[in-house]
Amino acid sequence: MNTLHTVAVTEIDLERLQRVLDLHGETSRAEHTEALEWKLSKAQVTSSEAVSPGVVTMNSTVLFEDEGKGEFQEVTLCYPKDALSAPGRVSVLAPVGIALLGLSPGQRVELDVPGGHKRRLRVVAVPYQPEAAGHFHL
Repeated sequence: MNTLHTVAVTEIDLERLQRVLDLHGETSRAEHTEALEWKLSKAQVTSSEAVSPGVVTMNSTVLFEDEGKGEFQEVTLCYPKDALSAPGRVSVLAPVGIALLGLSPGQRVELDVPGGHKRRLRVVAVPYQPEAAGHFHL
């Protein structure tokens, strides 16, 4: 995964994501946990109250464009245990979830997909962010 900029993560999300990594670190998806660990190690950590309202935090709804396909998709970034509970949810341990975490509208990220290809995503909007809505404990 190639991030072309700094990403932001809240202190609460960082703490919870560390627990997710502890739980899933030894699974068959080790490459995904390693990618999330790397991203978190490079992230700018901020308080939930101070995070910009456009940043993709956990439980945010994000509209993004797959620039290679010209397709738009709206998803809610969630923890692995919640990923299958409703359509349109994507786990933070999925490649797209890892890629979107911490981005803001206008930012792009490239990720590797099977077959040696790259996928380039651009965040268009964050229609819902828990922190901006005053929901600090989701």
